[in-house]
Amino acid sequence: MSEGLIVKALSGFYYVQTREGLVACKARGRFRLDGTSPLVGDRVRLVTDRAGSGRIETVCKRKNFFIRPAVANIDTLVFIAANVNPITDPFLIDRVAVIAHEADCELLICVNKIDLDKGDELYGIFTAAGYRVIRTSAETGEGVDELRDALRGKVCAFTGNSGVGKSSILNVLLPEASIPTDTVSEHLGRGKHTTRHVELYPLGDGCYVADTPGFASFEIQMMKSIAKEDLQYDFPEFAPYIGRCRFADCAHLKEPGCAVRAALERGEIGQSRYASYERLYELTAKQKPWETKEN
Repeated sequence: MSEGLIVKALSGFYYVQTREGLVACKARGRFRLDGTSPLVGDRVRLVTDRAGSGRIETVCKRKNFFIRPAVANIDTLVFIAANVNPITDPFLIDRVAVIAHEADCELLICVNKIDLDKGDELYGIFTAAGYRVIRTSAETGEGVDELRDALRGKVCAFTGNSGVGKSSILNVLLPEASIPTDTVSEHLGRGKHTTRHVELYPLGDGCYVADTPGFASFEIQMMKSIAKEDLQYDFPEFAPYIGRCRFADCAHLKEPGCAVRAALERGEIGQSRYASYERLYELTAKQKPWETKEN
């Protein structure tokens, strides 16, 4: 039995990179029964037959996993955004930031298409919140070397709404990948889903990057349910003020003596970020108590 890394899943096959090379594998049927179907990024144990085909026997313990993008064991989740055609809603980034934090995964925000628009608003919102933001242009190559350095030695996944240039950036990082791209509709302001499957691409220096299908706002799914009481910990700029409110169970919404809202009024917490907290709190509050428990 050998070990390897799933680098692509397509049409019922898992392509596993092993020391001996790439092996096309099927997975044992029991994975569908126990809900642990293999994901791109999984470390697995497999057996091969004389023809060189393989069968995945075991999925090794995961560091984390995501529903969208459907990947596992990610060190850094890179949200590709843009402030022009299509314009990224900051709420999309905030929601993915919560997902990343829950998965104990670094979030890196990449504002692309800066040859058309510098994305100053997005840059300001998220640098103020404590996230690393890199500005790039897949068209001119500006900022791509900085992005490459930030990804060195990590297993990463690109995510973001359709048309922001995820595949285009990866083509600049790894020209031989020749990943299909398409133009963005001027009328609709969004791009086509040119990426149809998740695949890990090796960039060297121990780095793998997954290009993933784009999404629209209504398609984003949480990695797992989150208790509304825990949501405050997913906003790092809240940290200095948690525990300093008048009430121990303060939700940081309309309660008197709230330290978080006081920081908001002083400009120490961004209005956009706080608005996203309110929206996400409303969503998590609709969950039933048993839905927030891990299986």
